[in-house]
Amino acid sequence: MSAPRVLAEPIGGSALCRAALDGTAPGGWYLPRPRGADEWRSHAEAVRSAFPGARWLETLRPAIAASGPAAERIERVAAGRGVLVTSGQQPGLFGGPTYTWLKAISALAFADRLERETGIPTAPVFWAATDDADFEEASVTTVSLGTETRRIAITREGPDGLVMAQMPLGDVSAQLAALVEAAGSASQAVVLGALRASYHKDATVGGAFVSFLRAVLEPLGIAVIDAWHPAVRSAARPTMVEALGRAAAIDEAVALRNVSIERAGYRVQVARVPRLSLVFRSTVGVKERVPLAQAADAAHREHLVLSPNVLLRPIVERRLLPSVAYLGGPSEIAYFAQVGAVAEAIGAALPLVLPRWSATLIEPSVDRMLGRLGMVLEDVRTPHVAERRIGERAMPAAVRDALEHLRSAIDERVDVVAGAMQSGSLVSREVLEGARAQLRHRADRLERRIRAAATRGEAAAVRDLAAIRAALMPSGVRQERRLCLVPLLARHGDLLIAQLKAGAALHAGALFGAK
Repeated sequence: MSAPRVLAEPIGGSALCRAALDGTAPGGWYLPRPRGADEWRSHAEAVRSAFPGARWLETLRPAIAASGPAAERIERVAAGRGVLVTSGQQPGLFGGPTYTWLKAISALAFADRLERETGIPTAPVFWAATDDADFEEASVTTVSLGTETRRIAITREGPDGLVMAQMPLGDVSAQLAALVEAAGSASQAVVLGALRASYHKDATVGGAFVSFLRAVLEPLGIAVIDAWHPAVRSAARPTMVEALGRAAAIDEAVALRNVSIERAGYRVQVARVPRLSLVFRSTVGVKERVPLAQAADAAHREHLVLSPNVLLRPIVERRLLPSVAYLGGPSEIAYFAQVGAVAEAIGAALPLVLPRWSATLIEPSVDRMLGRLGMVLEDVRTPHVAERRIGERAMPAAVRDALEHLRSAIDERVDVVAGAMQSGSLVSREVLEGARAQLRHRADRLERRIRAAATRGEAAAVRDLAAIRAALMPSGVRQERRLCLVPLLARHGDLLIAQLKAGAALHAGALFGAK
């Protein structure tokens, strides 16, 4: 089977994200990106100087629990005082949307490039945010099946606010069957086998996510760290206590940065919640933000489990791991402008954020349908454009010519009427032009109706278009943000992985830059 065509694309994002990427964001909001081997080597040396030995790995080894190539690579980094490239995502059903995997592959590609160019041992690590409590996001995935976009969802088995590491998964046999159906005649049964082994009724939502990611990513050399593991919580606790002790100062710093962001004409990515700190507390896995007024007291309560919110998490990660860069999506890049304020307030190193690779995967069958329609991806992204082209192609040439003649006749006859009234003032020029516009509108409406009728007659083309959109623009959203990658992995396996690694390697080269 032929491999999918991988179409690299701009990552997109808000104006703030774009300003961060092109270097026009105000100074101090982001750590400047190194360029070339010398700058990257200096940056890596500065990072690993804060991790003089392998203690970080010994502390976090139970939470990483790497095996195979991932274990070999991360052990080599620890032994050689190397560095890491990180990325991460909260749990998503059956591995989450495609961009979860693009993040991991991006971290791998950049780690490969950094090690090759600087000689410093480097490994990729994926931060699985199982401490997240957003069940709505974790419970849904989307697949394409023929001409349909199918939503697959699980029901809640635990209380609201429970972290995904402790949220019971329940019986997902029906959901697994729907995913297997979407995979079709899959040649890579090992992927589906790993999925079934991870997503069983005794698992948790977060645990299944971590297990499946490890099964797919560890053979590529990518380690996965479980953020809710006791080893991570214990290692992060000093930072949580410090953040509670400085909660008021951090809150003020974030508020001031938000004002600066808005005054610069950008939108704040993460809204500040008044009177709440950036630290969550829980006793049975149900999280709640610690109020500023209770921060000092919460810092001294040993029985409370403390975890960071989204603006504090990069600080925690940077303190626990010798990470030279975090590969993030557009929303993450935008909120790193606020992370910088938190880092300054707490006296922590400012993490470096880089854009992950972005791509759309076009399977050979979808490519053939695009070819039959004579279209490219952009043609099917814009609503109604593709339908218009199908209708225009199906419309008889004589009808198209007749409609053009009708429009010309409208203009001609209105001009004749206007000329005939030049000697008088029966109606104003505005009345004549209004009549012209109304007649043109009626002609356009007639053409749309004829085109729609012609389109309905092109049943095969309409089916092809529906299948293309289900595969490339599910529910009108970019493929990477919605579609589950597992069916494609099951169908194409190593061929697809090789394509993804090649595309991400080009992206890594551009990020590494040259002096």
